[in-house]
Amino acid sequence: MVFVELFPYLLDFTKNAVTGHFTNVEFRLGEIEHLPVADQSVDVIISNCVINLSPEKVQVFQEAYRVLKRGGRLAISDVLAPAPFPETMRENLVLLSSSVTGASLIDEVEQMLQAAGFTAIRIQPKDDSKRLIREWVPDSKIEDYLVSATIEAVKP
Repeated sequence: MVFVELFPYLLDFTKNAVTGHFTNVEFRLGEIEHLPVADQSVDVIISNCVINLSPEKVQVFQEAYRVLKRGGRLAISDVLAPAPFPETMRENLVLLSSSVTGASLIDEVEQMLQAAGFTAIRIQPKDDSKRLIREWVPDSKIEDYLVSATIEAVKP
């Protein structure tokens, strides 16, 4: 089984694999918009809160679709926007650079996945994440505009 995990940065995974005697893994440095793997070669793609960092989210989902085998699955967790951000939040560079206002609307993500060709799309907001998100930017009501969600889809 070929498994791809998207990371926003590359840690010393090779060292950890050697230390743990993991011989069935390979690490490749690449961009999530241009995955360094062959077409239809991956069974599962997982990601934890990095797609919202990309300004080219459509390309990210197209790449995921390209590399997945038929029946391959996308299983990610990310932050999404249930409502559009107010202009003052969108213009705040601190919020943009801290993974907050780069989040796409939930409906937009569903449309991007459909356009890429995915089926069995399931986007499940985690309402309990509001407490944690509230702490990211106190006194801003950011929890009204941002939610953690699981996103699942299948390549038919």
